[in-house]
Amino acid sequence: MHRNVERGQRGDGGAVSDYEFDVFLSYSRKGSSGKWVHNHFLPKLRDCLTDEIGIVPKIFVDQEMDVGSVWPSRLEQELMRSKILVAIYSAQYFQSDWCVAEWKSMAAREDLLGLASPDLTRGLIFPVLYSDSHNFPEFGLDRMWHDMKGYDNPDPMFQQSLDWLEFHRRMRRIAVDVENMLLQVPKWQADWPVVRPDVPIRATTKFPGW
Repeated sequence: MHRNVERGQRGDGGAVSDYEFDVFLSYSRKGSSGKWVHNHFLPKLRDCLTDEIGIVPKIFVDQEMDVGSVWPSRLEQELMRSKILVAIYSAQYFQSDWCVAEWKSMAAREDLLGLASPDLTRGLIFPVLYSDSHNFPEFGLDRMWHDMKGYDNPDPMFQQSLDWLEFHRRMRRIAVDVENMLLQVPKWQADWPVVRPDVPIRATTKFPGW
């Protein structure tokens, strides 16, 4: 993927002064990880994180990434306005220009701030292992992740299984760690770097929900 780093600007020309989202959820729609995210991970993360921080967190989840091979300009704005990135690691994740661009955008922010370094080991990327790990690029292997392999059943009936209780316990731990990361995010800056994928850029897009 071509690494094209640019300083972000608000596409509609309006003023922005702070974060809008607590979490930017980054995952591939290919394979079964998308179903797992929407059926289990996302609602449980929202509930468990609400229990930890006392309010419902704002979690950005894009709904349009499979609609053509274009990079919506609005998407990079929401990434810029998110405090941390939760990345769902799978083989398909690192094969996606979209996902890698999101990951590298947050990594570029860390580099700018000197985070995720020997001096400041904390970072802004929170990896969750869904599948694989044998074919990840080197940059994806450099970080500790929460291992959810074995609790990666995407079907709704998973919630009726004996493994659901352990899934809930693991999500509780994830929520605690996400809260700790959120407590240490730097002050928002209007010039966070953005790494765009090597695909065409669409001028406008429908505002995605979360």
